Amino acid sequence: MKTNKNLKIYLFPGESFDLQDKSESDPIPRSDKTINEKYKRGEIRIVTEQARYPLDTIENMIDSGKYNLNPEYQRRKRWDTQRKSRLIESFIMNVPIPPIFLYEVDYSVYEVMDGQQRLTAIYDFYKGEYELEELDYWQELNGKNYQKLPEKVRKGIDRRYLSSIVLLQETAKSTKEADYLKQIVFERLNSGGEKLTPQETRNALHNGQFNQLCIKLAENDLFRKMWKLPLENEGEVKLLESESYRKMGDVELVLRFFAYRHIEKLTGITVEKFLDEYLKQANKFPEKTINELESIFNDTIKTIYKIFGDTAFLLPQRVGQIDYKSPTKTVYDSMMQAFANNIKNKKNLKKNAEIIKEELYKNKELLKKATGKLLFDGRYSGRNDVIDRINYYHSFLQNHIS
Repeated sequence: MKTNKNLKIYLFPGESFDLQDKSESDPIPRSDKTINEKYKRGEIRIVTEQARYPLDTIENMIDSGKYNLNPEYQRRKRWDTQRKSRLIESFIMNVPIPPIFLYEVDYSVYEVMDGQQRLTAIYDFYKGEYELEELDYWQELNGKNYQKLPEKVRKGIDRRYLSSIVLLQETAKSTKEADYLKQIVFERLNSGGEKLTPQETRNALHNGQFNQLCIKLAENDLFRKMWKLPLENEGEVKLLESESYRKMGDVELVLRFFAYRHIEKLTGITVEKFLDEYLKQANKFPEKTINELESIFNDTIKTIYKIFGDTAFLLPQRVGQIDYKSPTKTVYDSMMQAFANNIKNKKNLKKNAEIIKEELYKNKELLKKATGKLLFDGRYSGRNDVIDRINYYHSFLQNHIS
């Protein structure tokens, strides 16, 4: 391992990260001639066709296995029963429904780029998985599933159609180009309506082996306990009650841990863009490096939980104030870095758990910066503030690793 000179953060071989200098990129051609040549070559041009699916065929269509409802660039969100019911009510009333978007990954095999929730709502309805509720105009149908609908209403739904726009396989000349074009389309489809969070956008546009690692590590039970998140084994309903889970905030927290190992480079750029660029480069890390990073995350989480339990990421108590109940990035970002940096001494850290927990925030003078502002004030989240807090934890731990 090598040492970051400023922070003494230990990096694994292959764990390199550098912000790209966009000024060195190739200039964009400006002349009409070069623009026309680019257009004639068909660069970034989508080939599509349209199709219509009777609603009563969608159940068999999905069961055929030819339609992937959950490609990696889809978001986690799921509709609740009320929203599913409103879609069915729209079909009953023959209200126009926007088309779904499919990508043909192979002949007659498709990924659902946009429309997963609509397809799932229709599929579940025909399967009898839910009963209609809170309808606006057909309240007399509340409490009924598909099988219990009056015959005329059921047949009326059966003759409705769901339109689709299919991006054909001919759109891309290679798998790499296909992924690029799918990401472009997904981003444009989601530029209206409910805005994607930065992490949802990263998941869509920069998916890769490191992104998948972050998703996997976000399922760590101890990590979830310290962040007051529902556990994976508590079921989908419980998970979807968590806004952080629905919007992939838990995955972003994992990404922050890895990116902040290079926090000295967080300058002249927003945290959002910093995380974007880190993820893009981390997706290219060697497999060995990714395995080592997975281990250090899990070891760090386990060590911190052993010492602090589920109170680990709470702000230190101030005199005269009520106890803090919610974990914060203010503590998480810096504590994780300091413990990871000393993880080779995890046995001694765990052995000294009681004294570490008791004395960590006792020295009130050290909890202030030279400027007089509080070191753990959540208002101060800039690069230098995080570095100061990392150094605070790191210095403290040196007395408890022997």
